[in-house]
Parts: sequence; structure tokens; C-alpha cells
Amino acid sequence: MNVAIIGLGLMGGSLALSLKKLDFIDEIVGHDHNQQHQKEAMELKLVTKIVSFEEVKQYDVIFLAIPVNGVIAALQNLKDVKEDTTIIDLGSTKEKIVAAVPPKIRKNFVAAHPMTGTENFGPYAALEGLYEDKVVVLCDLEDSGEHQRKIAKKIFKALKMKKYFMKSNEHDRHAAFISHMPHAISFSLANTVMKQEKRDNILALAAGGFRSMSRLAKSSPYMWEDIFRQNKENLLEAITFFEKELSTLKADIQNDNWEKVHQDIADGNKLHDILD
Repeated sequence: MNVAIIGLGLMGGSLALSLKKLDFIDEIVGHDHNQQHQKEAMELKLVTKIVSFEEVKQYDVIFLAIPVNGVIAALQNLKDVKEDTTIIDLGSTKEKIVAAVPPKIRKNFVAAHPMTGTENFGPYAALEGLYEDKVVVLCDLEDSGEHQRKIAKKIFKALKMKKYFMKSNEHDRHAAFISHMPHAISFSLANTVMKQEKRDNILALAAGGFRSMSRLAKSSPYMWEDIFRQNKENLLEAITFFEKELSTLKADIQNDNWEKVHQDIADGNKLHDILD
């Protein structure tokens, strides 16, 4: 099986490192519109060679590891792939991508979202094992071809990922709460501190709590603007729920309702009874 990866940053580069270990993968090539990324991917030996977009179409499996708008644009130019080609996107939103797939290649297409990543980006951010033991959500899989379903499941199983299946609109709402809103909060937290008059004095005190919460603020503005744009309604809903919770906590602190503050903190503790 020969694989082409479009997008050689964190997700695409890490995927290449993991695919290299699979005995049924014969060749991994890459394509990236960023020439610096092309150069770095070759220096790091993430792929065997860089190919043109047209050449990508000759490969058995095409991964789209690029921002959501880029996925939608790329799909419009993949209408002439072979019948048995499998196209798998790794975008963080799914509903608009699925809606944009040209009918001619809907059977070729598998909508996937690996729930993994870091705040870093570019080929040098690639990490071996990034996908292992992580969740991958496969959306609207009944609309993909039987061959394409088998190929996608085989690859993600070999990557040791935990597969979940759901509708694309369900995925986007869930992702807004668990991924997109936390990024929005992290960006806002970082900007709140950066806009203070004595920010350097404040940041001198930064320890584990602040660093943990602000870590996501290092993420790519290009990618996250794209995600926020594509999942706008779900993100706004999630932010509204968060604002309500924060306003309640703020009011309890203002009113010296410490018993209620204590209960809110205790309720928050329960999250990790589920996650841990």
C-alpha cells in the first residue's frame, strides 16, 4: 500500500513516522504548499520524496493533514482519483468538510478526526507515537465505500487507535466543548495577562497552573482561526455555557458565598473521576 500525505506539519509528519512502522505500507510520500516544510520533511526523513498535487492522485491512500479550508479546497481537485483510492482527512471539524465532498468521490472519502496533537506545529513538531492509544472519530462512515471503510479501519487499528463512530454534526458539537472551547479560553487567558500594565512582573510568578492552562495558546493561529470559523455556532454555544458557569462562580465569590464556591470546586473535581 502506497501512501501520500498532504500537509507535513505536526499531524501529517507524526502520521508519517507512525506509518513507517507498519509492514503493509510500502512507500510514504508527501506534498506541502510550504517549501520550507517540504525541505524540513525531507531533512527529517518523514517521507521518501516530495510529489506534486497531481502525482498524489496516483497513490492508494491520500491523507489530508491540512486546515479545514484546505481540505475542502483539496477535495475539489481530487475528483479524478481512481475508484479504489482512499482519501482520509484529519480535520478538527467534520460537518462542513463532509458536505463539501464532491458526489463523484464520496465513496472514496473517509472523514476522520484523531483526537491528538500538541500546541506545536510544522515538521519539526512531528512526534513518533502521537497517535498511539488515542481516540479517532470516524464520521458518517456508512457513506464511504466498503473498500475505503476497510482501509481506514485497518490503518487506524494498526496505529493502535481507539475507534469511535458518529455523525459529523454530533462530532462538531462534542469537539466544540472538549477541544475548541478550551483553545478559545487559553488564547483569551494569555491575552488577558499580556494586556496588563505590569505583565512581566505577573509572568515572573507563572507556575504550573498558568502554564498548563495557557499551553494551548501556542497553537497555530492559521489553523485555529479556520477551526473557529468552520465550527462557529457550536463554539459559540460552548462559550456561552462556559460564561454562565464562570459568571456563577464570580457572583458567589462577590457575595462571599463560600459554601457554594466550595461546592463548585468539588463538582469540578468529579471530572477527573471520569477521565483518570
